[in-house]
This record gives sequence, structure tokens and C-alpha cells, in this order.
Amino acid sequence: MIRYILKQNKNMESRAYQKWYAFPVIEETLNLDDLAEHMSNHNSPYSKGVIKGLLTDMVNCIRELLLEGKNVKIDDLAIFSIGIKNAKGGAESEEDFSVSKNISSVKLRARATGILLSKALNLEASLKKATAITGKAAADTSGDGEGGGD
Repeated sequence: MIRYILKQNKNMESRAYQKWYAFPVIEETLNLDDLAEHMSNHNSPYSKGVIKGLLTDMVNCIRELLLEGKNVKIDDLAIFSIGIKNAKGGAESEEDFSVSKNISSVKLRARATGILLSKALNLEASLKKATAITGKAAADTSGDGEGGGD
């Protein structure tokens, strides 16, 4: 069950000013150790330690391959790739282009695949309005985003 809260957009510059949008309540963030434990508890013949070692190696290998200019697709999860964030304005010509002036950063991109595509998630997700929120989730009520909280 995905719980959500409603936030009103307070950004007067936005076309969505004063509109209400749903945002998911994140109950907990699990790290690699927690994920390994969760996986080992699903009738796995592998221990938490073996699974964590495998996942750690996978993360390191994905990073290595991305930095070599390759994409990595993990079926039913995502296609991982590198994106380039160009500096504002761009170069006037190809000769004027330089990495230091015209590229502001490199970033990780992930596009969902298979059972994690939005179409597939929409078929299985059930939503419920949260009635009481504690912690950081309740503190951020600015709602200053443009859209409806994908």
C-alpha cells in the first residue's frame, strides 16, 4: 500500500500555483545491507553476507561500465546510463566548445524496464491517503514543484 499526503503548490511563479498534488510517504530507506537481509529472508539458499557481497560487486561493476561509456540494463529494474549536463548558453561554434566551459556535470540516469515501468506499476499499485505523518515527510509542505509529483 502506497500512502500519500497532499501538498498545495505555494510557488506564485508556477502555473500550478495553489493546486493540490499527491506525494508518496516514504516509510523507510533501505541500504544495501538491509536489501541483502530482506533478500536472504525470501527462502534464499544464500546468506545475507553472500548476497551483500554480490550486490556490492554489481554496483561497482555498473559504475565501471558506465564510466567506460556503456549502458547497463538489468531486466525488470532499469537501464543505467550516463548523462551530460551542459552549461547554459552552449558554445557559439564547435571550435569554441570546451569541456571545462560547456559541461557542468555528468550524472547517472536510470530508465525503468519491465515490471517497474509505470504501466506495470499502475496495474498493481494501491493508494491510501495518510492520516498522520511524523518526521521529515510532514515538515516539507512547500509544494513548489511544477507538476503533480509523478
